[in-house]
Amino acid sequence: MAQKMMQFVNIGQKYPEKRTADDRKEDFNEIYARFSIEKAQEQSSRCEQCGIPFCSVACPVNNNIPDWLRLVADGRLEDAYHVSQETNALPEICGRICPQDRLCEGLCVLEQSEHEAITIGAIEKFITDTAWDQGWVKPAKPLKELSESVGIIGAGPAGLAAADRLRRKGYQVTVYDRYDRAGGLLVYGIPGFKLEKDAVERRAQLLVDGGVTFKYNFEVGKDASLKDLRNKHDAVMICVGVYAGRKLDVPGSDLENIFPAMYFLTASNKKGLGDTVPEFEDGTLNAKDKNVVVIGGGDTAMDCVRTSIRQGAKSVKCLYRRDRANMPGSQREVENAEGEGVDFEWLSAPLAFKGEGHVQKVQAIAMHLGVADGSGRQNVKQIEGSQYEIDADIVIEALGFEPENIPTLFGEPDLAVSRWGTVEIDEETKMTNLDGVFAAGDIQRGASLVVWAIRDARDASDQIHEFLRAKARVSQA
Repeated sequence: MAQKMMQFVNIGQKYPEKRTADDRKEDFNEIYARFSIEKAQEQSSRCEQCGIPFCSVACPVNNNIPDWLRLVADGRLEDAYHVSQETNALPEICGRICPQDRLCEGLCVLEQSEHEAITIGAIEKFITDTAWDQGWVKPAKPLKELSESVGIIGAGPAGLAAADRLRRKGYQVTVYDRYDRAGGLLVYGIPGFKLEKDAVERRAQLLVDGGVTFKYNFEVGKDASLKDLRNKHDAVMICVGVYAGRKLDVPGSDLENIFPAMYFLTASNKKGLGDTVPEFEDGTLNAKDKNVVVIGGGDTAMDCVRTSIRQGAKSVKCLYRRDRANMPGSQREVENAEGEGVDFEWLSAPLAFKGEGHVQKVQAIAMHLGVADGSGRQNVKQIEGSQYEIDADIVIEALGFEPENIPTLFGEPDLAVSRWGTVEIDEETKMTNLDGVFAAGDIQRGASLVVWAIRDARDASDQIHEFLRAKARVSQA
């Protein structure tokens, strides 16, 4: 058992055991094992306990990472869990899916000094999974029940985080979601090999046990308008995601079997959950024995290529117009995908889709990186005469996400939206232009990380609390 911190000079970095590629590509189970208590303590003891904890600075929710690393090293696991939970409503989720290499671990002083970062994500997962096993995770028990109610639109990560924080303050919370279960992107977008769904289900059940009400298959704008919810609740928070996928505007883009990433991933996840998915059953959205081409270089593209491998695709290629060093996705995910058999076509972009009725080939062209623009990022340019073709039975466009038509979606034409289609908020109060209506997560930030949705929900929840307490003081005066 580790007795001291700053053991990085004696102990090297080690991640939990990872299943072999041949083993893991046969199913949708998570690929990493959990640390043993000994390994978690050992890796935690490597922490320098920096005077300025850059890992916490890099974390969107500002987790007190050095504190809970020291507690783990000391064997105080329950205390470590409570410190973790204080800043993050979904720690077991973030431990699994956060791109730590771009956040906390990427800014770890040990990483910068070539000693290799503390394995923060794996330790966070260990802490919370242990807490669930030991029964330390408890539903909300507010010190005082408050009469005011809050309606939350969307049961994704922002909605779940907001429901947790507001319920713990004592508010009566109702979450509305158009799907038949809680989780949003966590359930329908992220594959099981990164996040097994029981981790989301138990968190949603914890909220129910703590007094949160969920109304599923409820579409705001159809089953009730935003105005109806405003009349019913003392405050409303909009927490829906942005799921409209960007499309390529190239010749042949109207051919069949060209799908948005979320359409493909949702079908796969629903199938894994035991739902009936006609377009999967008839083979349309099943990659088995097909040549799959995924376009994009983010984490969603990695989810698509790795899902295709597990469905038994004949070949899986990923086209990205920049090189590996400049891709927006996690390098760990690329490494995992390569190990599972994905071919990456770096510095390649689609020019057209070819086929009769349905796509059969992708015409691509090689790219090169040019001079940097004002942001410091290099421009990409086509290499003349470098066109080539790739066989494709399915093409998946993983090019990012945009909001749906929000005013139409919610039946509220007066709700202000930005030129990007996101809901406009006051950055200080987190309130929209409609009194008592707040927004958090991707719907106001644009497509981003789950951990940012949690942070936004935390901030907006605190502003709702201030708003309702101010109203209560006025009514009592």
